[in-house]
Amino acid sequence: MNAMHLRIARSVLLASLVSGLAACSHDPTSDLAVYVQKVKHQQVSKIEPLPEFTPYESFTYSANDLRDPFTAPSFTTQQAAPAQASNNGIKPDFDRPREPLEDFPLDSLRMVGTLEQNSRNWALINDTDGTIHRVQAGNYLGQNFGKITRITEFEVELTEIIPDGIGGWMERPATIALSE
Repeated sequence: MNAMHLRIARSVLLASLVSGLAACSHDPTSDLAVYVQKVKHQQVSKIEPLPEFTPYESFTYSANDLRDPFTAPSFTTQQAAPAQASNNGIKPDFDRPREPLEDFPLDSLRMVGTLEQNSRNWALINDTDGTIHRVQAGNYLGQNFGKITRITEFEVELTEIIPDGIGGWMERPATIALSE
């Protein structure tokens, strides 16, 4: 029986050795090689060439003999003097107390709704801090002295007072539309 057990043990050992060698002959990267061949045979898309850029042309400032742009101009009799400051009576009221929404630029404020209370229309304005303010006609908002003139269901109409560029002031209409 010992000889028989020895023969069986040798057969099992030989069978496991042969199956182990057969497993080593399998290439573990064969599926990768198949994928690479498949990708290589796919149609290649064309890559557009880079656009041509014109070279930068430098500019040499040669106005050294002209007036410094940071000093006030002096006018001679041959040159026309600038227009006088407009005296149209428009100017902001600097003595009134400022309202909270005057600290925000007009384009940063959002109208989020309206209310009607005692036959008066109110607009709900959301500022950049996330606070919602209730305003009515006559209130101010924005950094250009904007006074609310009318509130509708879809927008707030206001009149801003801005510098006219020659030392005076002018009015400019503006609106804040209802945000979605």
